[in-house]
Amino acid sequence: MIAPEEINVLLAFFAQNSILLERKKEPHIKILGHQESCRPAPLSILDDKLKEAAQTLFPVKTELRYQSGFGNYFESEALVGSLPKNQNSPQKHPMGLYPEQLSGSAFTVARAENRRTWFYKIRPSVVHGRFSAVSVPLWKTVGIEPVMSPEQLRWDPCPEPTKPVDFIHSFFTLVRNGSPESRSGVAVHIYSASQSMTDSYAYDADGELLIVPEKGTLLIKTECGDLSVEPCEIVCIPRGMKFQVQLRESWARGYVCENFGEPFRLPTLGLIGANGLADPRHFLIPHAAFEDQSGKFDLFARYQGNLFKTALDRSPLDVVAWHGNYTPYKYDLRLFQPVNTVRLDHPDPSIFTVMTSPSVTPGLANCDFVIFPPRWMVAQDTFRPPYFHRNIMSEWMGLIKGRYDAKEKGFVPGGSSLHNCMSPHGPDAETAEKAIQATSAPQFLDNTLAIMFESCYPYRVSEAAQKTPLLQKDYLDCWRDLKVMFQPRA
Repeated sequence: MIAPEEINVLLAFFAQNSILLERKKEPHIKILGHQESCRPAPLSILDDKLKEAAQTLFPVKTELRYQSGFGNYFESEALVGSLPKNQNSPQKHPMGLYPEQLSGSAFTVARAENRRTWFYKIRPSVVHGRFSAVSVPLWKTVGIEPVMSPEQLRWDPCPEPTKPVDFIHSFFTLVRNGSPESRSGVAVHIYSASQSMTDSYAYDADGELLIVPEKGTLLIKTECGDLSVEPCEIVCIPRGMKFQVQLRESWARGYVCENFGEPFRLPTLGLIGANGLADPRHFLIPHAAFEDQSGKFDLFARYQGNLFKTALDRSPLDVVAWHGNYTPYKYDLRLFQPVNTVRLDHPDPSIFTVMTSPSVTPGLANCDFVIFPPRWMVAQDTFRPPYFHRNIMSEWMGLIKGRYDAKEKGFVPGGSSLHNCMSPHGPDAETAEKAIQATSAPQFLDNTLAIMFESCYPYRVSEAAQKTPLLQKDYLDCWRDLKVMFQPRA
């Protein structure tokens, strides 16, 4: 950190030379002097203290920067010298910050599974008012739901809100299984928000939040820093981490998987080898950024299936520095490297798994996050759409863009479908007919991105999702025209 006397020397230097430093995207600094001349100068000509002073004295807006690597151990400081180097909890921090640890796993789990981050905060999290319950009837993850048949279901997209509503208050639970108490299962919500979270923050003690935007860019501010996420990207906020969601457009819509079970991780690749699917280096983690703000703020807490609120007199995003491996992250689904058949037959959809949350049974997922991205289809003499199927796993699906290759109509971006345990499903009649008659020429599936949350636990459909007018009453009709083509031979 620059000492006060050094700052005075640098200020005098700037004043004497009338220099304005402006950081550009290119790796150089423009130096503007008395004669308005401009010449590039390498950053190497400025020592670290001068560069730090330039950024402090002449701040400029820059794009968010990220660190990369799924599950890596990171460290970041917003102010030089704010991160202790030799210990986690010094007796007296040089900047008067409070050390606070956020543990995402038990202390005694294996080191490879241990998740925790040390924060260096302006004030500890324990400073808050009393909690009071907040009613959010459409965000439902506990309690009894009306009995639902094994019928296949499909929903239209949520419309734009008619009244102002922020991210967490717009949750509409479609399906769920397991429970926060058992630390197993997931809940799938849709959000449709029309305003940013202003003067309010939240955390979820029940599970991590995997957010999949379908419409509108979000700026997600967390204790570890800020992330910008747009449609075709995802962001995951760990269980217990405070955050705030700001809209970058007038309206935002998308999907949320609230994961009560083990945190999402990358699947093992087995015989695929060392490369393929989601590359660990494409997962981005924020740099430290903090808010030093006093005022009146609300903190919402999701706990045991209920929402609570407490009052704060300072922003809770006051982490000046941190180190650890329990962090939020974002990932661009367009970077996924799909693996597909190169000769015959349609492979199982598990080859499109981006991340998985394991259950206690090896190979049986609490939740697999699967995508169906643009890709080549080259299988010869093969029925190329997803095959007709009955599955012990339960499948919820959403659509981010374009058209899903198993459905010609009815399944649109922002919509959802559910095929529960052992409920038959597959391409609709129109898609099946086209696939049977098609040639075996290579075909590139473009303008498509579907997602799936597949779970070993059957989904319960919320009462609101059963009664909403968004539920399509005629979904079963899409298979009605499948023909009987059986021709027995002597």
